Amino acid sequence: MTSRVATVAFQGVEGVLIDCQAQFTGGQAAFTVVGLPDKAVGESRERVRAALHSIGLALPGKRLVINLSPADLPKEGSHYDLPIALALLSALGVIPPDFLQSYAVMGELALDGSLLPVSGALPAAMTAHGHGLGLICPKASGAEAAWAGETVDILAPETLIQLINHVKGTQVLRRPEARLQEKVPALPDLSDIKGQEAAKRALEVAAAGGHHMMMVGPPGAGKSMLAQRLPSILPPMEAREMLDVSMIASLSGELRDGQLSRARPFRAPHHSASMPALVGGGLRAKPGEMALAHHGVLFLDELPEFGPRVLESLRQPMETGATVVARANYHVTYPARFQLVAAMNPCKCGMAGEPGHICRQGPRCAADYQGRISGPLLDRMDIQIELQSVKASDLTLPAPKETSADVAGRVAAARARQAGRYQAMGLPELRTNAEADGKVLEEIVRLDAAGTALIRDAADAMNLSARGYHRVLRVARSIADLDGREAVARIHLAEALSYRQKPALLRAA
Repeated sequence: MTSRVATVAFQGVEGVLIDCQAQFTGGQAAFTVVGLPDKAVGESRERVRAALHSIGLALPGKRLVINLSPADLPKEGSHYDLPIALALLSALGVIPPDFLQSYAVMGELALDGSLLPVSGALPAAMTAHGHGLGLICPKASGAEAAWAGETVDILAPETLIQLINHVKGTQVLRRPEARLQEKVPALPDLSDIKGQEAAKRALEVAAAGGHHMMMVGPPGAGKSMLAQRLPSILPPMEAREMLDVSMIASLSGELRDGQLSRARPFRAPHHSASMPALVGGGLRAKPGEMALAHHGVLFLDELPEFGPRVLESLRQPMETGATVVARANYHVTYPARFQLVAAMNPCKCGMAGEPGHICRQGPRCAADYQGRISGPLLDRMDIQIELQSVKASDLTLPAPKETSADVAGRVAAARARQAGRYQAMGLPELRTNAEADGKVLEEIVRLDAAGTALIRDAADAMNLSARGYHRVLRVARSIADLDGREAVARIHLAEALSYRQKPALLRAA
């Protein structure tokens, strides 16, 4: 007799239902797991054997085969422990087979029979619900799985014996409750920054339309401070966005206590990060920093210090909103609709162009340093601004009266206009102007004669590419939304063009 239990394997954020089969056969006593298991799945034999022994059960002296079907799909992770154990208990007659037909199962077993938390409980619950099943998972992962919906039947035992008692009717397991993060950490406020009013305005425009932004300036000019305060002016995530972000965080094991947060992600990897760390991949094809910044901000400080291959890997996700990890035995896609904010010094020593500073290497220092940023990547930056150094006298001035809350109100109003516009056009999947392209962009930006003449002359004078032309229109549309105007006027277009002018040192490079 073959007993069956459903479990889940992950391909990106999507789950694939796996049929875990257990069968006792004649022959020499053995415990074999087949179906392309990795080392963690193979080691489940000893964890399952010890957990069953801890509750007073022993495996019979027969040959036991565990098959994870489909057999050509790689199985990775420790969450197959509990499905294998339940399949064995069903084969031994401890748990009735009809009970297990209603659930998908995941969980790691400790040697004493307790259940340990695993990554991916939320996408596993979504996958199970899509196939009309409930989910059995460890108690520590129950709150996370509960976000799949109130109609999903979820059992979250703390130990293996609790689950057996629930099946036999001697104990009742309550459904776990979904939890939101109660205390959201306080975000840095824009009022902390003295000076750099033009940069603050550019940051507001970038937040309003979800535009990519690059800042060039000497050390201490406030580039990192500005980037760190961008989340404080972004609107909180909606329910759908929060679920998308949480599914990626769940696969990465970054959901603490199963609590979801409405704060947008802010990822700031070090410049020593490898390409798999940014794009995703590795042995288990985990999400990279781009995917973890989905619906949030990806901040790359000291941009030229990143490896050339790492920087070029940004180009496709910036356009498509997704990262693709392609290997010989798998092909995984992660959503990555992030807002890139990059910061860099003008040269290696950081002081090129500053009054009174003379670089011993001359203009070559700035040219070589900034030449590490390729033209195609630079062309994808919607907003490019140059920051000047802050004087000591500026720091003695009173703090600005305008706070992040004031700016966030204007940004939220602009984004509401964008969402309403795209909803009326029958394009609810578009949320910000940065995502508009092609005919949609032409429809939402209808220039008058003065605006058309300005963009035509500017495109020739600034040598704008087709991509650069469209990005100017997107930024102009966001400026008009901040201004509360339905039509994009010449003044909005002029401000957008000012953000498209490469800083002087970049033009020289």
